[in-house]
Amino acid sequence: MVGRRFRRHAAPVADVVEAAGRLGDGNYAARVIERGPPDARRLAGAFNRMATRLEVQETERRHLLAEIAHELRTPLAIIQGNLEGLLDGVYPRDEAHLSAVLEETRVLSTLIEDLRTLALAESGTLALHRESVDLGALLQDVVAAFGSQAEAARLAMTVECASDLPVLEVDPVRIRQVVANLLTNALQHTHAAGHIRVSCQREAEAPEVWVSVADSGTGIAPDDLPHVFTRFYKSKDSRGTGLGLAIAQQLVLLHGGRIDAESQLGQGTTIRFMLPLDRAS
Repeated sequence: MVGRRFRRHAAPVADVVEAAGRLGDGNYAARVIERGPPDARRLAGAFNRMATRLEVQETERRHLLAEIAHELRTPLAIIQGNLEGLLDGVYPRDEAHLSAVLEETRVLSTLIEDLRTLALAESGTLALHRESVDLGALLQDVVAAFGSQAEAARLAMTVECASDLPVLEVDPVRIRQVVANLLTNALQHTHAAGHIRVSCQREAEAPEVWVSVADSGTGIAPDDLPHVFTRFYKSKDSRGTGLGLAIAQQLVLLHGGRIDAESQLGQGTTIRFMLPLDRAS
C-alpha cells in the first residue's frame, strides 16, 4: 500500500524532473502529462505553462534577431559598397560619395538608438524624467521642427490645441519623440497638397488629455492596421524601419496612457494617444 502510494507521487515528479532536464538542454517543446495526485497535477501544469512561456520567448527572440540582422544588412551593404568603390577608384572621392556613406552611418546610428530605446521601454527600465509641461507649446515646437520637411513636400501642417489644458507632469523629451515619430510616419504616407493636423483636447472634467495626429494620406490596409504598433512590421510601401510606432506605443504606455490607430485606404490615418492627468499639477 505504502509502496503504491509512493510510486503514485514519485512517478509524476520524475516526469517533471526529466522534462526539466530536456528544457534545460534547449528542448523548448518539452511537456509532461498532468497525472497523479492533485499536487502532482498542479506541479505538472505549472511546468507546462512555464515551458510554453519560455518557448514563446525563444521564438520571439529568434524572430527579433532575424529582424535586426535584416535591418542592419542594407545600410551596411551600402556603406561597404561605397567604400570599396572609393578605394578601388570606381567612385571619385568627392563630397557626394562621401556624404552617401555618412548618411548610411546616420541610418545605422538611428536604428541602434531606436532598438536601445525600445528594449529599455519594453523591459520597463527606461527612466522617465517628468517635469511640468505645457502640452500645447510642446506640440507647437515639434510641428515647427518639421516645418521645412512639410514645405518641401508641399503639405499643410497645423496645430489645434485647447487653450485651457492643464499642465502635465510628463517627460518632455519622450513625448516629443512620440509626436515626432507620428509626424514622420504621416509625412511618409501623405502626398503633395495633402494636410497633417495635430490636435490636443480634454473632455470636460475628464482625467486625461488626448493628442491626435491626422493625415490625408494613403491610409492603411485593413489587414495591416492591427499590426501597426508591432516592431519591425511595415506595409509594402513603407520606407521606415518599422520601429517608430512601436516606440511611440511603449513610451505612451510608460506614461500610463494608451494609443490607437484609425485608418481607411485612400482617406488617411489618425493616430491618437492619451496621457492621464493623475500627475497633472
